[in-house]
Amino acid sequence: MALMSTPVSSIPNLGPASDASFARAGLTSAEQVRVLGAEATYAALIKAGTRPHFIGFYALVMGLQGRPWNDCQGDEKAALRVTFDKIKATAFGPKEKGRSDLEAALDMIGVIEKR
Repeated sequence: MALMSTPVSSIPNLGPASDASFARAGLTSAEQVRVLGAEATYAALIKAGTRPHFIGFYALVMGLQGRPWNDCQGDEKAALRVTFDKIKATAFGPKEKGRSDLEAALDMIGVIEKR
């Protein structure tokens, strides 16, 4: 029996452009995303080069729950912001002491020399 595979863009709130960005992270089906969950999926996207964006994160969370992206409000949105910030911090790793955020980001992509 073949495993069913639907595009990532079949998840509510995600459009056709999502298929390509998720594929860069090795995620080629909605089933994979559902199994991983929103947090692990978003961390994988960031590590694969997707620029972190809070609305993109909570749109994914809402979509996996079958809810419209703009349904996220109040305390739920505030809690998701905390989660998003943790995902971002973990995905980018600790910054070297004495380096600005810009220097750390440039170092991460290999633009400047390590100290």
